[in-house]
Parts: sequence; C-alpha cells; structure tokens
Amino acid sequence: MPSLSGMNTGLPDSGALLAPQSHARFGPVTRVLVAEDDREIGLALERILGYEGYEVQVVTDGAAALEAITSYEPDCLVLDVMMPFVDGLTVCRRMRENGDRTPVLMLTAREEVQDRVAGLDAGADDYLAKPFDLEELLARLRALIRRASDVAPSPVLSGGAISLDPERYEVRRGDEVLNLTRTEFEILQLLLANQGIVLDRTVMYERIWGYDFDGESRSLDVHVGYLRRKLEDGGHPRVIETVRGVGFVFRPVEA
Repeated sequence: MPSLSGMNTGLPDSGALLAPQSHARFGPVTRVLVAEDDREIGLALERILGYEGYEVQVVTDGAAALEAITSYEPDCLVLDVMMPFVDGLTVCRRMRENGDRTPVLMLTAREEVQDRVAGLDAGADDYLAKPFDLEELLARLRALIRRASDVAPSPVLSGGAISLDPERYEVRRGDEVLNLTRTEFEILQLLLANQGIVLDRTVMYERIWGYDFDGESRSLDVHVGYLRRKLEDGGHPRVIETVRGVGFVFRPVEA
C-alpha cells in the first residue's frame, strides 16, 4: 500500500490508491469526516476510504470541520493539525470541551515528540505522522471505531478512592468527577480491571490501540503521564506505577 506524504507532490496516482487489501465493514455504514487542507490528500483519502466501505465527507479547513461535526455527525475523524482558519488542535480541543467523545485520528506533518504530545493533550485518541502508509491509517481507524462501538455492558470498577463507570462513561475520585479523554479512560479501565497485575506494554498497546507495539512509540507513556496528572491533582497519591522495562500497574490507595 502506498504512503501519503502530506506534500503537494509525490502522491500516487488514483489507480494505485484503489488497491486495498481488504474491505472494512462495521455493520451499519461508518461515517468518517476527513479534515485536510491539502486537496490531493483529501481526495485520495476519500477514494480509499470509500472503497473500504466508509461513508466519507471531506472538508479543507477547521471552521468547516466544526460545522460538519454537528451536521454530519461522524463516527470518526481524520484531522490534520495544520489547517486554515481553525487548526486541528483547536478543533479537537473544542470537541472535548463540548463533551464530544468521537474518536479522532490526528495527522501531523512533524515527527517531533512535542507536536505529537500537543495532539494527545488536545484530546486526540491517536496520531499519525506524514508521510504515512495507507494500510496503517486504515488499521488505526478500524481500531478506533472498534473501541467506540464496543457497547457491551461492564461493571463499575473501583480501586481505593478511584471508581470507573463504563456505562455512564464517568470516573470519580471520591465525590469528584474527573474529566478524562477516551484513551485515558480506556487505559484506566484496563489497569483497574487488572489492578495489582503488571501489564506489559505490548499487551496494553494491543488492547487499547489494536495494533502491535513497534518498540519506539511513546503514545502509551504520554497518555499515562496525563492520566497520572489528573488522578494525582491536588496532592493525591500515585496509583499508577511504572515497572521499568515491563509496563504499568494500578495499586489502589485509600483516600
């Protein structure tokens, strides 16, 4: 599968783009909103995602993306960071401030850690640096949509002062409700369900993102770092410990 560079040159032709290895079907048609100011990339993504079975709408700036989120009601967003009028970080941040938990895959033309951290901090569920491979983009979209569509009832989980209600999508520390991103919520849910057990990084990547850990990604560490800040805000004790060379473990501490 070819890659997309995010530049105005070097795109594969449309014939190459229409050669996916499998069709993605998730029951009812899944709506994907692509916000990308490079029209060639937007068109390429519209073609390949449509061929994979998605319903796709493409916009070319952040202001249009905010309007489309309300009118189109997408199941997932592919959101470029650098867009005119309103940038992708602002779009994502406004979504989360409004309580919109729609999965967001952020596209960035930069590979610096601080740029990726900015996307995650804004509320993105995952990120992909340009140039990216189309098969990887499709795999990450499938993982995000699968996570969002998993509606099987789950029991309330608790550990010390922390409780997590999957049905209400709510996390509490005592009587205080904590505002977590989707990925932070799912990491905490996984750790709470296995409290006292050290979870290997590879296992956590597979369970949370749905793809294999490549040994270099810092996504998990970044999300755990932000989750810790929220859980420990106000001087509360640390409940998520790092086990060097292995992964993470939740150890409950009473309030």
